[in-house]
Order: sequence, then C-alpha cells, then structure tokens
Amino acid sequence: MGTDVLSLRIDHELLERLRRHAAKRGMSVQDYVVQTLIRDDFDERFQTAVEETEKFYGLT
Repeated sequence: MGTDVLSLRIDHELLERLRRHAAKRGMSVQDYVVQTLIRDDFDERFQTAVEETEKFYGLT
C-alpha cells in the first residue's frame, strides 16, 4: 500500500491537545491522528454493515 501526504492547518490549542493524547499512548501526533481516522472509518463501516444486516433480516 502506498502513502500520500495530507497537510492540515489547525490551531495551537487543538495541536497541544493532540500532543497530550498521543503522548499518553506513546505515539507521535501523526500516528495518533491516523489511528483515530482509521478507528472512525471502521466504526462508520461497521454501522453501515449493521444497518444492511437489519434491512436484510429485519429488526429482531
């Protein structure tokens, strides 16, 4: 899998919060943000799968 670059402009306060959250987990800010996006994407895909299953089988 290749990689691409995403550049963000965020305010100082948000960056400091991200640094604190990342540090608690022993991660870089970049890794923390990527993991957060991956987790959010999974949650969204999982919810879609649940909704499709409910449509197929009907609500129980």
